[in-house]
Amino acid sequence: MNGFSLSPAQMGLAVALGCGLLIGLERERRKGTGRDRAAAGLRTFAVVALLGAIAQIVSVWLSAVALGSVAVMAALSYWRLRDDDPGITTEVSLIATTLIGMLAVSEPVLSAACAALLAAVLAARERLHHFANTWLSEKELYDGLLLAALALVLLPLMPNEPLSWMGDLSPQRGFMLVIVILVLQAASHVAQRLLGARSGLAVSGFLGGFVSSTATISAMGSLARQRQVPLRMTLCAAILSTAATWMQIVLMILVVAPSAWPVTLPLMVLGVSLPLVLGALLWQHGSAESVGVSAQQDVLRLREALMVALLLVGGAVVVSYAQQRGVGGLLLGTALAAIADAQAPMASLLAMYGAGTVPVGHLLMGLMVALTVNSATRGTVACVSGGWRFGLVVASALALNMLMGWAWVVWTLA
Repeated sequence: MNGFSLSPAQMGLAVALGCGLLIGLERERRKGTGRDRAAAGLRTFAVVALLGAIAQIVSVWLSAVALGSVAVMAALSYWRLRDDDPGITTEVSLIATTLIGMLAVSEPVLSAACAALLAAVLAARERLHHFANTWLSEKELYDGLLLAALALVLLPLMPNEPLSWMGDLSPQRGFMLVIVILVLQAASHVAQRLLGARSGLAVSGFLGGFVSSTATISAMGSLARQRQVPLRMTLCAAILSTAATWMQIVLMILVVAPSAWPVTLPLMVLGVSLPLVLGALLWQHGSAESVGVSAQQDVLRLREALMVALLLVGGAVVVSYAQQRGVGGLLLGTALAAIADAQAPMASLLAMYGAGTVPVGHLLMGLMVALTVNSATRGTVACVSGGWRFGLVVASALALNMLMGWAWVVWTLA
């Protein structure tokens, strides 16, 4: 005995009806009552969704006629109520529902997803208005648009061919790292605005480490020296930023050299685990004092992100040049480049490993040299910016992490 099943046309009609009812249910709650009520509600949206599906089943030409008819009716509805409500959300939603009904015939799953998304957007009216008019500042809007333009317009235009003088990095991959940094800057700002208290400081410290762990440690040290925030909270944020350094290597591996992932995974787990555990312990026993952030502060620090890009190129050139002089030259060039920032030499090493010009042993040694030298820089910055108590804790955490990393590398290469 055959089970019950629907033909594609029947399935399309059923999905279209469900989509229309879902969207119409939300509109019905807002149409009001009496003679001044809005023109479209639950039944209207269900009908136009079915109309779109039926027209799509019968003929493409009929689909065009159906869509045009709904558009004309929506225009007439707006003309009748334009003095009372200048918005056109319901009218545009009618047209969108017709298209969703047409889509249900060939792509029922996608059609249902579109209907759910449209209903969610319509239902979130007050929240969206509050977000746009009250919560979101003009500065935040500007920075968000800038990030979208960089990611969606400029990034695809960047050349994707590897350049030897950039250590086998392509301009597009290098700029992609800049985009990742900018996204993390935005996430840090949002975390502080949403969380506000010690959780916001911890999250911003962790995400700030993706931009520059050294800069984050310096900023936390300044707060600790000025006693604007409890010492444990600044230590928590500073140490979590060092975990972000290891997480950043993970991101670079995925972007620059995915083939290096299997050989570096144990080292990454070791490197991330210790600062996360220490940071969690400090957060657990920290003060609950609030640390706010202004909506008018810069969300994106483009100068810092561009400096990282320049360091990537400069470090890649140094490491690529030193690699021509053997293992000693490679490690020396990596160490010199890592004094200011560890991202550049590590990205170059990963790119060369992905291109097959650096073996796994040299990769692991180079990564640890870069991290060790940069950890010494960060420990020094911690002592200078935050005083000996702050600096001693941060430097000790960095040193312990390096000892664990070196122990694993030596054991692996033995």
